[in-house]
Amino acid sequence: MKLINRAGRAAALVAAAGLLAPVPAFAEESAGGASILIPNMAEFIPALIAFLIILVALAKLAWPSVLTMMDERSKRIEESLADAEAAKQAAAAKRREADQIVADARREAADIVLEARRDAESERARIIGSAHDEATALIARAHENIEDERRAVYASSAETVANLAVEVAGRILNERLDEAEQRKLIEKYTEQVGSLNG
Repeated sequence: MKLINRAGRAAALVAAAGLLAPVPAFAEESAGGASILIPNMAEFIPALIAFLIILVALAKLAWPSVLTMMDERSKRIEESLADAEAAKQAAAAKRREADQIVADARREAADIVLEARRDAESERARIIGSAHDEATALIARAHENIEDERRAVYASSAETVANLAVEVAGRILNERLDEAEQRKLIEKYTEQVGSLNG
């Protein structure tokens, strides 16, 4: 509001100074070219007075408000620069923080991958060990089964051989042996065949 009043007063003073100033008459054309550069005193003095009045009026009324506006603008610019610098430093801090977070995440990811490899390697070793134990147990059972089958085959073949031998002996002797004698002969041959195969 103060600024508007001052500006209105300044405009009124300028208008009054313009009215007070003498209106220059159209100068007669002179023949000399150098006289153009030298001012006419009848026009110069009133123009100088009007200029000084306007200068004083502007210096008293308008210039302080212009200086105040310039100071305020300068302060706003300084504040903006300070805010920009603070924002720049905050952004740099955030950038460093983000870089640290990314580095930590990469480190953690590498640790997870290493841990997963260790777990996979230990699981692999456990599976291989378990498979080896199962294979060893299967081989042992297979050897036992083979040994049992071998004994069964030997027993079966010994009994067959003994029966055959008794029959051959009976044919040779042309007599039939009784059950007890057959049993004794079979056991005898079975023992002999077993001692030969053992």
